[in-house]
Order: sequence, then C-alpha cells, then structure tokens
Amino acid sequence: MITNLLRGTAAFCLALTPLALPSPTTAAPMAAAVVPVPAVLALEDAVGKLPVADEDRTGYTRDSFRHWNTGLDPADSCNTRNEVLLAEAVQEPAVPADCKLTGGKWISYYDGVEVLEAGKLDIDHMVPLAEAWDSGASAWDAKRREAYANDQGAAASLVAVTARTNRSKADQDPATWMPPLPDAHCRYIGEWTATKLRWNLTIDPAENEALKVYAEACETTIVHYNPAP
Repeated sequence: MITNLLRGTAAFCLALTPLALPSPTTAAPMAAAVVPVPAVLALEDAVGKLPVADEDRTGYTRDSFRHWNTGLDPADSCNTRNEVLLAEAVQEPAVPADCKLTGGKWISYYDGVEVLEAGKLDIDHMVPLAEAWDSGASAWDAKRREAYANDQGAAASLVAVTARTNRSKADQDPATWMPPLPDAHCRYIGEWTATKLRWNLTIDPAENEALKVYAEACETTIVHYNPAP
C-alpha cells in the first residue's frame, strides 16, 4: 500500500551490521539496538492482528497533537504539510525560499480529483487525531502525539486530498465513512489498517466488523507496515 517512494524509503530501509564475536582479550560489544522489522500481510490477516476495544474520547482536544511542525528537514522552511504536498505531487510545484508552493498538480485518491492549487488540498491523517486518541493515543506523552501527527515515516500516515473529502470524513472510521471513489476502497482499508498497526492502536467492535467485510472484498490487498519508533 505504500506508494510514496520518498517517505516509503525512510520507513522500510534497514541497515544491518554483522557483529563480530569478541576475542578473549577484547571487551564484548554493546548490545545491538532493536530495529523494528517491516511486516507484509494479507489484509485479512492484518485486520486480525488489531486488538478490539471500546473507544473513549474523554479529555480529547485537537491541541493535544502538535502539528504541523518543521518536518523532516528543519532547514528547508517547509513544514510537514508542505513536505507532504511536495512528496505527493504528480507535477512538482515551485518552491520559493519561504516554501509557499505555487503551481504543481496532485491527484486526490479519495475522489480521483485533479488539483492544481496546493491551497485546495488538506493533509488528512489517515487515522484521524480524535480516532487515534480514542484508540490508545490518550495514554501517550506529548512528544509521541506530535510524532504521530507529523508522521512521514510511512507514506500512508498522511495523505493530500481534496478539502471536501477530508472534511466529509472528519473523525470517522470505516464503519461510517469511506472515500466516495469506490476504486479507492481497498487501498484505503489497507492504509487504515497499516496505520493502526504501525502505531499499535485498537479498533472498536463496529470498526472491526467493517474492516472484516472490506477484507473479504479486497482479498488481493496487501498491507505493508513498519512499527513506529
């Protein structure tokens, strides 16, 4: 499900260094850091890995998730929103020193609409902030919530779509909202599932049933995800 090479590469490239065994006269090396291993699963199996739990929105405010921050490159004057727009453009916009994008072209996959102005796009959190809060993010600290809200480590986490579809979706899960373009459904369910798995979020009973129904219909859909750091 990962289509964006810029952010996808960051999510899936692992550097593996073999460790030499210590000789009797040398100190043992430090333990190797645990590196999250990317997973590839059939959609039905991926849905089955999601824990089911009731949701709780107590205490939620959008301000609990700081966004948009300075993005992957603090020196480029582009915040996370603009970096996502640059990564997803099918025709690259002009990028002045202040990163106010002009020109360019995007395809909003939720509805198949071609967009020629960056200002007409929203950056959608695949799993909305309120839904993430309900599903486990309420227990996170502010730093992890900021990491979630600005996640470019997986291309599915943030997606540039028409403002109309993003605002129609609001904070709904697939039990009550799906992209208006039917051809986008399998991709959307795969990316929703990948994002929940990446961030170890739960699903509620109605969401679980909806995901199972779509998984049966999308039997060839493959889910790629890498656990968030």
